[in-house]
Amino acid sequence: MSVTPAEKTGARTDEAADVINGARERIDTLDDRIIGLIQERIAVSAVIQEARITSGGRRVNLSREMEILEHYSEALGRPGTSLGMTLLELCRGRI
Repeated sequence: MSVTPAEKTGARTDEAADVINGARERIDTLDDRIIGLIQERIAVSAVIQEARITSGGRRVNLSREMEILEHYSEALGRPGTSLGMTLLELCRGRI
């Protein structure tokens, strides 16, 4: 027995299922772009860390990280802080 588009999406009509499927495709595309941007951010962060360490500095600049967290928090609220922390962890690893 095959699953209808409406059943697959949880929609009650085929028309709603079409809308949901189109929106999901857009979300998948956005997620791919976001992942690419995060990978780019990780690479740029590595350049910064290398320059800082090579010059005798520390790997992490906590005041800069606080600026980043504030930026995410202001833009996205409390979940933004969690997102910012996750990005920082991805870019520099756990402290």
